[in-house]
Amino acid sequence: MADIPWVPAAMFDRKFVPRGAARCGTAQFSLWLTPWFFLLGLGLWAGYLCLRDGLYHTNMDNRFAFGLWIFLDLAIIAFGGGAFFSGVLLYFLKLKELSAVIRSAVLIGFLCYSGAVTVLMVDVGQPLRAWFTFWHPNTHSMLTEVTFCITCYLVVLSIEYLPVLLRNRQIRKIPSFLVFEWELHKLMPVLAGIGAFLSFFHQGSLGGLYGVLRGRPFAFRESFGIWPTTFFLFILSAMAVGPSFILLTTRLVEWISKRTLVLESVYVKLARISGWMLTFYVLLKSVDTMVWLNSTSRRGGFLPWEYYSWEPFGVWILFVEIGVFGFLPAVWLLRAGRVPTRSLVVPALLACAGIALNRYVLTVQTLALATLPFDEFLSYTPSWQEVAVFGGVAAYGVIVYSILYRYTKLFPQER
Repeated sequence: MADIPWVPAAMFDRKFVPRGAARCGTAQFSLWLTPWFFLLGLGLWAGYLCLRDGLYHTNMDNRFAFGLWIFLDLAIIAFGGGAFFSGVLLYFLKLKELSAVIRSAVLIGFLCYSGAVTVLMVDVGQPLRAWFTFWHPNTHSMLTEVTFCITCYLVVLSIEYLPVLLRNRQIRKIPSFLVFEWELHKLMPVLAGIGAFLSFFHQGSLGGLYGVLRGRPFAFRESFGIWPTTFFLFILSAMAVGPSFILLTTRLVEWISKRTLVLESVYVKLARISGWMLTFYVLLKSVDTMVWLNSTSRRGGFLPWEYYSWEPFGVWILFVEIGVFGFLPAVWLLRAGRVPTRSLVVPALLACAGIALNRYVLTVQTLALATLPFDEFLSYTPSWQEVAVFGGVAAYGVIVYSILYRYTKLFPQER
């Protein structure tokens, strides 16, 4: 910009917009980003306070070590599962319809994972010692495997999205970048396979972490082989909700940009895939719940209803998660093609809410419930710093997505 001061900002900005793509003016785009930058600044300030003074700024303590951050981290990592699952469906199962959303899916996956890692750095409280996890790994902890897999998967997602950045019409004028982008594109199936392998294991280990907590009978589950059932349920839930989250975000971008980004058949395909996976997940979740109610919990010395006798938790949570946020959206999504396509937003939103509720139950409810006769029920309300930090992460995602949507061709079918 400094090299060509005579070029107006709007004209310079227009040169980098993808050819044939209509975008709003520079002033309007800046106005859109302003509140998000404000929210990002507030989150950075709250994170700085936590890193400078310690986690006493939060409402977590030694007994209630998991709170808003971990709950939302697990939720957005599940939402980001659409990246690895879409890659498998496109490159290995040859579902070519998903090529219309694969770039957006990879970007969403990168934003979800990088945002989760950022929050975890604040949650740990000592980011300068983050390298301890790699240099002094606890080989008996599932979180060690999670750390390694998430880190490697972030690198894979970055490489996967690099060809999209190199397709910018100004960058493509550099011959070496053009050749590099072409060669990198041929590696996409390999990267998709590596990403799926890494994502499968860390998604499962995040769930398995709760399933092996014998001191928390509410979360403890029976094992299948060497893994608790929550290991497999977390993987399946991420695969089920990933396509729904892609459907939601694509519809949202269409509504904001007033552009048609993909064909209606793409939404139908995403909905049906999500519907079948969600049906499979909810069936296994129901079986797992029945085994826990009638066997696991009772052998641990607790009657199942005791866990739901504390307010605000009640049996209604169980029925809402499996029924309202499980079977109902699954049936609705499977009717894609026979119901108005725009109505698919509702079941997709319900499916995402169901997975978020599942993560909430395993993190917040598990720690809040008393496990010994002399223990008290623990209540928890996040502080403004906790809310602001995660709000900053959400703003970071919106800003990066908005900029890359403006200057790269996220949706090949856009018209």
